[in-house]
Amino acid sequence: MFRYTQAIVRKPGKNFADGITDSVLEKPVFEKALKQHIAYCETLKYCGLELTILEADESYPDGCFVEDTAVVTEKVAIITNPGAETRRGEVKKIAETLSKFKKTEFISLDGYVEGGDVMNVGNHYYIGVSNRTNEKGGRQLSEILTNYGYSTSFIPVNTILHLKTGITHIGQNNFIATGAFADSFKQFNVIQTDQDEVYTANSLRINDFLLIPKGYPKTKNQVIKLGYQIIEIEMSEFRKMNGGLTCLSLLF
Repeated sequence: MFRYTQAIVRKPGKNFADGITDSVLEKPVFEKALKQHIAYCETLKYCGLELTILEADESYPDGCFVEDTAVVTEKVAIITNPGAETRRGEVKKIAETLSKFKKTEFISLDGYVEGGDVMNVGNHYYIGVSNRTNEKGGRQLSEILTNYGYSTSFIPVNTILHLKTGITHIGQNNFIATGAFADSFKQFNVIQTDQDEVYTANSLRINDFLLIPKGYPKTKNQVIKLGYQIIEIEMSEFRKMNGGLTCLSLLF
């Protein structure tokens, strides 16, 4: 499995709670979010990554969710054009930062893509077509990826925010998924979340470790049986803003 060495993260701003969410949970507490973000960053370092930590930009309350601003592969970094209009300005700083590490390509303005809708499995990329990633953007992304030797396919995302809200690849052809996506990946080994643990569908494999949100014992026990080294991360404040473990970093 490919080993990551770098990560880009961005600190949450004091107006973090003003971001986009359809959660029915109470508003996040900034001080708790900041503490959880620091712990997340320390975990990335423990997993062997060197971090580029960007300062918060309060022009963009959702800016800590850097995953949506780029799709980073071994060969190229593709700067996205987020479907949420209030987030489109986030990509400028990310593009500047990624260009120091990678060749960059761009999704043009007539298409929308958010990185949370893009899941890679080896050299194949699944592209979710959602309210945030439209068909034009998906086709642009597919064309760029194909030009660099990757294959792609499309998956409709109708009832949740992003593809990776409902399914993540945790390595070795194992997945964690909600029921809505489990059937689409029957050719693989899928851990299907219970209804009260759907938040764990967004988990994050980094090198020798699997990061899962803290407080979900049923999914945790299923993953342990597969032999993963698990690190539990408290994500309560980011969950309130529709954010998960993959959302907070760009890995390469």
